[in-house]
Amino acid sequence: MNVAMLLDMAAEGFRERVLVGRAEDGLTASRLRELSVGGARLARAAGADAILHLAVNGPAFPVALFAAARAGVPLVPVNYRLGSEQLDALLANHPRALGIAEPEQADALRRAGVPAVSPAEWLAAAADSDADGVDATEAEPADPDSPAVLIYTSGTTSAPKGVVLRHHHLVSYVLGTVEFAGAGAEEAALMSVPPYHIAAVSNVLTNLYAGRRVVTLEQFTPDGWLDLVRQQRITNAMVVPTMLARIMDTEGLDRSVPSLRALAYGGAKMPVRVIETALRAWPHVDFVNAYGLTETSSTVAVLGPEEHRAAVTSDDPVVRSRLGSVGRPVPSVELEVRDEMGAVVGAGEPGQIWVRGEQVSGEYAGQGPTVDERGFFHTRDQGRLDADGYLHVEGRVDDTIIRGAENIAPAEIEDVLLRHPDVLDAVVVGVPDEEWGQRIEAVVVPRGGARVDTEELREAIRATLRGSRTPDRIACWPELPRTPTGKLVRRDIVAGLTAEGQPVSGS
Repeated sequence: MNVAMLLDMAAEGFRERVLVGRAEDGLTASRLRELSVGGARLARAAGADAILHLAVNGPAFPVALFAAARAGVPLVPVNYRLGSEQLDALLANHPRALGIAEPEQADALRRAGVPAVSPAEWLAAAADSDADGVDATEAEPADPDSPAVLIYTSGTTSAPKGVVLRHHHLVSYVLGTVEFAGAGAEEAALMSVPPYHIAAVSNVLTNLYAGRRVVTLEQFTPDGWLDLVRQQRITNAMVVPTMLARIMDTEGLDRSVPSLRALAYGGAKMPVRVIETALRAWPHVDFVNAYGLTETSSTVAVLGPEEHRAAVTSDDPVVRSRLGSVGRPVPSVELEVRDEMGAVVGAGEPGQIWVRGEQVSGEYAGQGPTVDERGFFHTRDQGRLDADGYLHVEGRVDDTIIRGAENIAPAEIEDVLLRHPDVLDAVVVGVPDEEWGQRIEAVVVPRGGARVDTEELREAIRATLRGSRTPDRIACWPELPRTPTGKLVRRDIVAGLTAEGQPVSGS
C-alpha cells in the first residue's frame, strides 16, 4: 500500500465527515481526496520531482502530502524558521520541486529557482485542477518502496540530514497502531507541532485513518490552546513537554477542558513534576507518553493511560519510576539496549537504544539505509530497560559529557535539578576545559520570578549523586533555547556559557 490508498479508504468510509480543520468550515474526507487529485495534476504538469512545503500548518499541508503521494513524488516539509544560509543550502537539494510557501518565505524559493505558490493559492489551484473530478486511471499508484516524505532533522547538534520515509514505512506505522474508523464522528484532535516534524505527518495519517478531525494551532500560547480545546470540543491532543509545562505553570488560567479525553506528549523529556501536576489537574484525561524518532516514522514505545495512573498513585518506587519512562515498545517494534561493543545489556543496565520493525527507515538522503546486518537502527539515544520492560531514555549519545575518563549522562543531573520546586527548566552540558577535557555546567530557569540559590542546587546534586557529577557552575537564565518541538539546542547553551558577556548569574 501507499499513503494515497489510506486517503482513498477514508474518502470511501467517511465521505462528508469533516476531517481537516474546524467543524464549521473544514475539509471533508471526499473533498480532501478531490484536492489531492488536483494537487497531483499540478505537480505532474510542473514536472516536479518533489513538493516543498515551507509554511505553517494548515489545510494546505495534508493536501500537499496526499497530492505528492498521488503524483509519485515525495513531500518535503521545510523548517520555515531556518536562517537564510541554512535554508538556501537545504533548498539547493531540490531545484525541480514545486514550492508552497508563505509570502515571507517565497524569496528563498525564488533564490533557489523553485516556483512557489502561497498555501491559499495552492488550495485554489488544486480545486481548479480537480474541476473534472477524480480520474482513478490518470496515474499509476506510487510504488510502496518509493519515498513518501523527506524530513530534515532539526540539526540541534549538527547540520540537518534528510530522513527518507518510504510509503511502506508510514503505512506500516498506521496499520500497526490505529484501527480503521476507530474514532467517533464527534472526535477531534488538536496538533500543536509544526509541519516539518514527524508528529505532524504521522498525526495526519493516523487521525485520517481513524476518522478523527484534525485541528492545528499555528502559534502556541497556553490560553490560546485552552480556548481552542473548548471552542472546537477537542477530544484528543498532542503537545511537547514545554507546552504542557506552560499550561500547568501559568497562573490565572481557566484550565477546564471538559471535552478532552486523551493527551499525548513526546519530542523531549517530560519533567516528572509537570506530568504529576497534569494528572492531578485533569484526572479524567488519558495521558500517553509516545517515544519515537523521525527515522522510525514516529512512535516506537508508549506509556499508556493506566500506567500513568498506577505510577502516580503507587508507593512502590519501581512502579512510581515508570512515570519517568517512555513505556514499552509497541507490538510491531523490537528494541534492544546495547553496550558500546554491540552486546545486549541486562535489565537495568544503561546502554544505547536500537530498534527494528517495518516502520523503521533509518535511511538518509544520499547515504542509504544505516541499519545493521540484523535490520536494527541505532537511535543514538541512551537508555535502559527495567525488569518489566519499561524503557527509560537518558539522553543522546552526543550529549554525553566526558570529564576526565568518566562518561556522564546529563539527564540524571537534570532530573535532580527539575525536582526543585523553584526550577521551571534545566539543562546540563559539557563545557571545554583544559584540565578535564570537559567540565560540567548547568543552566536553570527559575519559576515565576523565584530566586534560586545555585549553591543549594549544587548541594542537592552532591547529596543525590556522586561529587564528580556536581556541576562546577549553575547559571540562571530567563529561558533555554529550544526548537518548536521542545528539543534543547545544546550548542547554543554551550556557546552562551563560554561567551564573554554571557546572560548568566552565578547565584
